[in-house]
Amino acid sequence: METVKRKLIDENGLRVDGRRPDELRPIKMKVGLLANADGSAYIEQGKSKIIVAVYGPREVHPKHIGLPDRAIIRCRYHMAPFSTTERKSPAPSRREIELSKIIREALEPVIFSEYYPRSMIDIFIEVLQSDGGTRCAGITAASLALADAGIPLKDLVAACAVGKVDGQLVVDLNDEEDKEGEADMPLAYIPAFNAASLLQMDGQLTEEEFFKALEMGKKACLKIYEMQKQALKERYLKIKESVEAGEENQEA
Repeated sequence: METVKRKLIDENGLRVDGRRPDELRPIKMKVGLLANADGSAYIEQGKSKIIVAVYGPREVHPKHIGLPDRAIIRCRYHMAPFSTTERKSPAPSRREIELSKIIREALEPVIFSEYYPRSMIDIFIEVLQSDGGTRCAGITAASLALADAGIPLKDLVAACAVGKVDGQLVVDLNDEEDKEGEADMPLAYIPAFNAASLLQMDGQLTEEEFFKALEMGKKACLKIYEMQKQALKERYLKIKESVEAGEENQEA
C-alpha cells in the first residue's frame, strides 16, 4: 500500500509551524556570554540552539604550522550528543568535519587575517539543540563571536537557507522541511560586498527558481544582519554602562 506524503504547506499557504513562505523562525541573539573565551555568541533560531566561542589571535602551536603573512583560521563545528532526538556519538562525524571546513571558508573573506601573521584564531561552534539550519545559524553566531573578540572584520556574515517544499520556495527551513522538502540551498551573505561567501545546493531547482531563491535568501540574510548589529549594540551599551558605573564609584 502506497503511503500518502504529508503536506507541509496547507491550503492557506502556511507551513507546518504556521509561518509564511518568506518568514524567518523567531531568532534570539546574545553576545559575550562566556568569560573564558576572547569572544562568544549564542543564537536561538526556532528550536535550534547554538553557542560559539572564539579564541585568539594567539600564538601558533606547533610553531611550524604558522604562516608568515597571515593568521591561521581554524573552525570546529560540533553537535552535542543531546542535540538530536536520538543520542549522537560525541566523536566528530564526516558531516561535522565537512561543515567545519565550509563554515571556516564562509567566514575567512571578512577577517583581516593579514593583521596577525604567525598566529591563530580558533572558532568553536557547539550545537546544543538541532532543528535544521544549524550550518547557517552557526555562521551567523560565529560572525558575532569574532566581532566580540575584537578581531577586525570587513563586515559581518549573515546566513540563511532557502528551500523548496511542496513545490514552493521557503526561507529558513526547519528540520522537517529540510528532510521532506525537494531542495535546500544554504546561503552566507556579506552585505558590504553584496557577495555570497557560501552557496550550496541539495536537490533540484529550475533556473528561474534558483534566482528567485537567491533573492529570497539575500532578503532573509539582510533581516538577520540587522539583528546581528542590534545584538552587538546591546552588548557594548552594557559594557559602556558598566564602565561608567565603575568610574562613578571611584569618584564617590
